[in-house]
Amino acid sequence: MKTKILAQGAEAKIILSENQIIKEREKKSYRILSLDNKIRKLRTRAEAKIMQKASQIISVPKVLESNENTKKITMEFIKGNKLSKDLDRLDLKEQKQILNQIGQSIAKLHKEDIIHGDLTTSNMILKKEKVYFIDFGLAFQNAKYEDKAVDIHLLKQALEAKHFKHWEELYEEFVKGYKKENPNSRIIFDRLKAVEKRGRYRH
Repeated sequence: MKTKILAQGAEAKIILSENQIIKEREKKSYRILSLDNKIRKLRTRAEAKIMQKASQIISVPKVLESNENTKKITMEFIKGNKLSKDLDRLDLKEQKQILNQIGQSIAKLHKEDIIHGDLTTSNMILKKEKVYFIDFGLAFQNAKYEDKAVDIHLLKQALEAKHFKHWEELYEEFVKGYKKENPNSRIIFDRLKAVEKRGRYRH
């Protein structure tokens, strides 16, 4: 079986094997063994569960198998490029369409109280003009407007840092898409202003 390590993160490694992706949570030697096992088991279970729910709402790789004992999640391989790599190569009109699509997708997730937790263009795959969302390792369920605002704040920061040339126009398009799909958007964006104000005072 041909395998290739695609990424090695702090929490897990991502392996491509026979056109499937395997996410394997790695042992942490600094943790007590029994505690480490419990943490990795719970995180594997939580991520698989949230991915399965998210896949019924937006474009997410299908979970094919989840094994809490081996701490592995096997999912379909989406053959495309990370959006962080491809977005700036497209013309501005296409970039805007993509951000509008992202706004609608995140709004749908938030309506179901799913918080991604790591919204950057590096955690999105572009395949034939369709955006797939990956890496739900920090995702959780919560109805709080604050958590939804923080999710959006992360994406806004990522656009400004990585796609700075047109980030304001792209973010504006994201907002349009989000407002279209989430009836509570006004409250969430008001909360976002408060989140950003707190961030400024910290510096």
